Amino acid sequence: MRLDGKVAVVIGGAGGFGLATAQRFAAEGATVVIAGRRAEVAAEVGASLGGSGVGCDITDEASVAALVDTAMQRHGALDVMVNYAGYEQSTPIAELDSETLRRMVDVQFIGAVQVIRHAANAMADHGGGSIISVSSLTAHAPSLGLAAYAGSKAGLEYVTRIAAVEYGAAGVRVNCVAPHLIETPMTARIFEIPLVIEAVRLQTPLARMGHVDDVANAALFLASDESGFITGQTLCVDGGASSQKLPSRHDYAALAATRPDLL
Repeated sequence: MRLDGKVAVVIGGAGGFGLATAQRFAAEGATVVIAGRRAEVAAEVGASLGGSGVGCDITDEASVAALVDTAMQRHGALDVMVNYAGYEQSTPIAELDSETLRRMVDVQFIGAVQVIRHAANAMADHGGGSIISVSSLTAHAPSLGLAAYAGSKAGLEYVTRIAAVEYGAAGVRVNCVAPHLIETPMTARIFEIPLVIEAVRLQTPLARMGHVDDVANAALFLASDESGFITGQTLCVDGGASSQKLPSRHDYAALAATRPDLL
């Protein structure tokens, strides 16, 4: 019961990392508020965990402010905010038009920073709390086509460090979790390509693919008092892959030559 008596908001909590985290938080005693663009789904999942649900689009600042206000009004506190909202779209820089870039930045960077801002302001007025954003291994290991996605995540990690400095005196801790490639609804299409998954696994020191529970456990640690002296950090949940490079075209070709069964 490491979160007993705490109120935790999980943006994107209806699936993937978010659902695993929300379930873990509820099992540890938290009152969980699920937030997402589909308000009815958020409400259904929240109720199933003994909490509640709220519609929220993080690209709309008023919606983020309303989420924080609603959590405070319904439950009287906001102790933990976890933001998993995001999407991945691979686009080479040569084809990266301003509209594609703007959509990515609106979600992965601007929206994420607004979540930090509104949650931290509320927490600062009520004794502190823990804010956790989701980054990506690709913010540390460059990969083809991910300039907009990984660039936004790298920017979010730096803002996290600044927010930790600005809000530390108020007892607000701000951290990031940076997962490796893990199967979720967002990445399911990649896991349909055995060659890619095996190449990634082979370049992961722990020699296995991660699971959503690995991310949920990291979020639980950062949300709990056990990490009470940790802020401004990015915790890589990657099996050690951040010590390596991501697979290249040459790696895929070499693996295909020796393992045609993966094609």
